Amino acid sequence: MFFIVSFAACLINTFLMTGNSSAVNSILDQLSALGHKKVVFCNDPDTGLKAIIAIHDTTLGPALGGTRMWSYATENEALQDVLRLSRSMTYKAAITGLNLGGGKAVIIGDSRKGKSEAMMRSYGRFIQNLNGEYITAEDLGTTTKDMEYISMETKHVTGVPESIGGMGDPSPTTAKGVYLGIKACVKEVFGTDILAGRSVVVQGIGNVGEQLVELLRKDNVEVFISDINEEKLAEVARKYKAKPVSADKIFGLDADIYAPCALGATVNERTIPKMKFAIIAGSANNQLADEQANGQLLLEKNILFAPDYLINAGGLINCYSELTGFGKKRTMQLTENIYEATRNVIRLSKTDNIPTILAANRIAEQRIIDIKKIKSSF
Repeated sequence: MFFIVSFAACLINTFLMTGNSSAVNSILDQLSALGHKKVVFCNDPDTGLKAIIAIHDTTLGPALGGTRMWSYATENEALQDVLRLSRSMTYKAAITGLNLGGGKAVIIGDSRKGKSEAMMRSYGRFIQNLNGEYITAEDLGTTTKDMEYISMETKHVTGVPESIGGMGDPSPTTAKGVYLGIKACVKEVFGTDILAGRSVVVQGIGNVGEQLVELLRKDNVEVFISDINEEKLAEVARKYKAKPVSADKIFGLDADIYAPCALGATVNERTIPKMKFAIIAGSANNQLADEQANGQLLLEKNILFAPDYLINAGGLINCYSELTGFGKKRTMQLTENIYEATRNVIRLSKTDNIPTILAANRIAEQRIIDIKKIKSSF
């Protein structure tokens, strides 16, 4: 059984069966408020595939965003995640100056034991049915090998292995962008972007987190690391001479910088009061549980927040380069722009006395508005 269901149609069917109009209105209102263009459910019982694809905006180009595979507790939790992530991808592409829209997908399941070639290829056929409106890439729980399987069914995929013509793993480029974002923030707070002697807490040492640890240690930064995988934690600690810390100790540490590199929402009303950090800058998506409330609280506490979708844009740049045929030199040039883009966000934040996340949103939104005007004039 193989079918694709539009989100709106699914909601209408729910209403017809249950008569629960308030639930329908609530979710549709949310989609309208966030500005989503399309949300699609994918289901293939033969392979166990259960996925949601969210296309937020395509003003600047086709929606590009990775596919995350995670054991969500509920389908609603998966939906909320994909809605926030896809919106962030729109802003990420816009503020980085790429000709891409924003999209994201989630597959509900355990990536360690639930994946198969058949599942990925089935998912690839769903993507093919979107006729290029959405382009996928790897994310948490998926790999370049998974992208290779998807590419057997659709050309609308990037991040495939270098051995078959792709740019390969985008993690090093993502880590480089985060590193540059940290340097831009350190320049603002401490007057110089030299990192030697600073201290950083890296929470989450997956592909990007470990790459970031390596870059920081090369600059003689004192690095604390935390991860739920104790074996990986011990391995990275030995390899880079980093200091392992348990998850419950992170927010009380007296360190200069907090770099969240795992799941989002770790910066929230419970953790912010505990923080002694001067800077928050990491690769995790949607680090603020509540953009407005948490952004304002950080501003009042004088903690400089580097908008996550800006400084973690290296991975998207890597994928964009694969699509456009850019070489590694051009990819690195685009990634290096993250430093100055971060400085611009900080300047606007200071000028208008607004949280950095709102400053970044304004810059991204203005580019989308400007391009819409150009398109409508023809």
